[in-house]
Amino acid sequence: MRGYFAVGVDGISKPMNLGNLMRIANAFGASFFFSVAPQLKLSDARNADTSATQGALPLYTYNSVGDFRLPVGCRLVGVEITEDAVELPRFRHPQRAAYVFGAERHSLSPAMLERCEFVVKIPMKFSINVGMAGAIVMYDRLLSSGSFGERPVVPGGKAAQPPPAHSWGAPIVRDRR
Repeated sequence: MRGYFAVGVDGISKPMNLGNLMRIANAFGASFFFSVAPQLKLSDARNADTSATQGALPLYTYNSVGDFRLPVGCRLVGVEITEDAVELPRFRHPQRAAYVFGAERHSLSPAMLERCEFVVKIPMKFSINVGMAGAIVMYDRLLSSGSFGERPVVPGGKAAQPPPAHSWGAPIVRDRR
C-alpha cells in the first residue's frame, strides 16, 4: 500500500498504556507517533515500550488540539465508540492517515472529534484497552491493503500467492518538438 500512517493519543494519562500503543505502532511500521494534551511525558512510557520507539520514529507532542498539526494531505481518523462511527470492517483506510485514540476511561475530546475527518469503531460489546484497540485498527489497515492476496476458500486450505511486487518500466520520454 502506498502512503503512510501515524498513530496518536488524545489526553492519555497511563504510561503503560502509552508505551504499549507506541510499541504496537512501531511494530506495524507507523511513520510517526503523536500525543495531544497528554497528562504525562512520552519518556514516561519507556518501561512498556520495549521496542524503544523514541529512537525509531519521530514523536510529536502538542499541548492542545488547537496546536495539533498533521502533514498536508494526511486525514485524521478518530477511533471512538459513537453513534455515527463507521464500523471498522466497513471502513476504507485513507492512503495517508493519522489514527487518534482517546484516553483511558474517557473518550476523544469534543475538540478532537470535531477535527476528525472520519470516526471508526471496533464492533465490540464494550470498550477495550487502548493498545489492543490500536493493534486491531493497524492490523485491519494491513489486511485491507491487499498486500496478502485472497484467503483460501476452505478452512486450512492453501492460500493464494501474494500479488507480485511492482516492477517499474523504462522511463517514458515524450518528444516535445
